[in-house]
Amino acid sequence: MAQSEHRLPVELFLDLDRSGPVPLYYQIASRLEQAILDQTLPAGARLENEVALAARLGLSRPTIRRAIQDLVDKGLLVRRRGIGTQVVHGKVTRNVELTSLYEDLERSGQKPETQVLSVEVVPADEAAVEALGVDPGSRVLHVQRLRSADGVPLAILDNVLPEQFTDLDREALEKHGLYQLLRARGVTMRVAKQRIGARAASAREADLLDLSRGAPVLTMVRTAFDNSGVAVEFGQHCYRPDRYSFEVTLVDR
Repeated sequence: MAQSEHRLPVELFLDLDRSGPVPLYYQIASRLEQAILDQTLPAGARLENEVALAARLGLSRPTIRRAIQDLVDKGLLVRRRGIGTQVVHGKVTRNVELTSLYEDLERSGQKPETQVLSVEVVPADEAAVEALGVDPGSRVLHVQRLRSADGVPLAILDNVLPEQFTDLDREALEKHGLYQLLRARGVTMRVAKQRIGARAASAREADLLDLSRGAPVLTMVRTAFDNSGVAVEFGQHCYRPDRYSFEVTLVDR
């Protein structure tokens, strides 16, 4: 549930220099950013609308809009259709290691939420055959999920699993992370092949992730293998770049 509208204290803006060389939008953005960092504006707070804020501060709406857009671009605010502008709960920085997004969110103190978009048993297509090493046309489980963090959409997860996992159901997938479910079945994942990239969001992805059409998304393609070298899942995922990043540690050998 969205929090109630947070009315910004006018004191934040009392010392605006309205005739100096520093643009007003930049001054406003700087004060809003500091309010977010010191939690004067707490995570999840919903800002009053641009018109109301502009009227209270005696500024133009374009000035307020640009200040807010600067913080959206920095990943500190997020615009949500039908809700307004909210303070984000922190960007997820994911170390490139064999963990799931669900686990990464829990570890960062955020609440993962899952909407199962589809779950069905289908014949293995060419991509699944190559990634999982299964026979063409064999039964595989295809799962699509929308993963959110504290109510803000973060990623679309598309997974294919071999036949031994076709009994995974919607309820389990909504309540638990995929890797949690696999480990509960005795699967020990040891290694994964992974490719990270970027592209433009499709119309459907933009709608689900609350992005503008054609906005950039981060992508990850991964095949995970158990301790006997058998492929246990193939994933093709996309992420909001303002809420998510990958971190890699490089070691000189």
